[in-house]
Amino acid sequence: MSPILAISLATAAIGAVVLLIGRYKLNPFIVLVCVSILLAICAGMPPQKAVASFEEGAGHVLGHIATVIALGTMLGKMLAESGGADQIALTITRLAGTKRISWAMMVIGLLIGLPVFFEVGFVLLIPLAFTLARRTSTPLLLLALPMGAALSVTHAMIPPHPATLLALAAYHADTGRTIFWGVIIGTPIAALAGPVYARFITPHIHTEGEAALAEQFASRDRPGDMPPFLTTVLTILAPVLLMLVGSAADLITSPGGLANTILHFVGNTDIALLLATVLSFYVLGLARGFSRETILRFTTECLGPTALIMLLVGAGGGFGRELIDSGVSKAITDVAVGAHVPLLVLAWLVAVVVRVAAGSATVAMSTASGIVGPILLHSHGTSPELMVLVTGAGSVALGPMNDAGFWQIKEYLGLTVGQAIKTWSVIETLIAVLGLVFCLLASLFVH
Repeated sequence: MSPILAISLATAAIGAVVLLIGRYKLNPFIVLVCVSILLAICAGMPPQKAVASFEEGAGHVLGHIATVIALGTMLGKMLAESGGADQIALTITRLAGTKRISWAMMVIGLLIGLPVFFEVGFVLLIPLAFTLARRTSTPLLLLALPMGAALSVTHAMIPPHPATLLALAAYHADTGRTIFWGVIIGTPIAALAGPVYARFITPHIHTEGEAALAEQFASRDRPGDMPPFLTTVLTILAPVLLMLVGSAADLITSPGGLANTILHFVGNTDIALLLATVLSFYVLGLARGFSRETILRFTTECLGPTALIMLLVGAGGGFGRELIDSGVSKAITDVAVGAHVPLLVLAWLVAVVVRVAAGSATVAMSTASGIVGPILLHSHGTSPELMVLVTGAGSVALGPMNDAGFWQIKEYLGLTVGQAIKTWSVIETLIAVLGLVFCLLASLFVH
């Protein structure tokens, strides 16, 4: 396949996705399925093979990611229902003081964002933002925007989020080192895109009265009936700590031994999340007085909203597989390699393009890593861990209107579309650009 045809097909496919989802408001899953199969057929694949290729790509992705999504959602649900999220937020805010409350909300977002999706984390924490805004007479944007920026950074750049796990596999990156660099690079990005930008933009955004959704959170307080702060924090951080232990297993034990095998087992992403979720059933459930029947209800009802997320992730995997099996990906990557485009920049650009096309950061990161991953295997001198981070940074770029998070921010904060663009879309773009810049700087020292 000629490079011109490959680029034309890929551009047309992405343009079609943007148009059908953004302008004609069609279901994004249906659009991704149709466009993926049509792309493969136009590239010369037989129709039956095109369908099989999509199914293989979607099945491969969901075979692992569905488990991660389900367990992470259950853990987030226990965190919300037990009052653990409120405990962490109120404790950190009390320690930080009113003047540094926007920075406290950033820290809260970084902590709470570790085990949950952005949409879930935002719903968990927005009641606290409303409550604290009333108590401290602080503008809501100064609390909600830093929190949202931190949630977005953890979603895109720090495992165990599903998209970062896909990128870890695609780039063959080390989980422990990825988490380390994710924290080192992600924290200053969250600070600049969160509290710093919120302080600048808030005076220029004037909303009419209180957000319509604020009233339902007016009396949401749990004094004296929340789990201990340390217990809650350790429960949230448990999967990350277990994965770090698994990553360091070969350094602290003899490879091939029983202890080494056990550490690698508990450090596996699925097992780490499973153990942390089961732990939450006790420390955030039974120990707080919830019955087994209530915990079962919590963990069952929370899975319903994840259906669309799983379908979109699967469709993104199918789209990526069609690009590979049809030869489009190889033709494009051959051009990129021949043009000597730095891999960090290439991964970032691909993620940005898919983000605009599909709206979902998870789909953007999984698709981009699937396209650029094979190139990294034949290249040298680029850190796989930085590739994960830069792909994640690009995957949140622009905060487009075909992303559910855009409308979530708009409605909860009572903004107009224009105000949402000035606040949230700019924040997401800052995260993307700063992520690319910081990863390029880090690449001077990390290989």
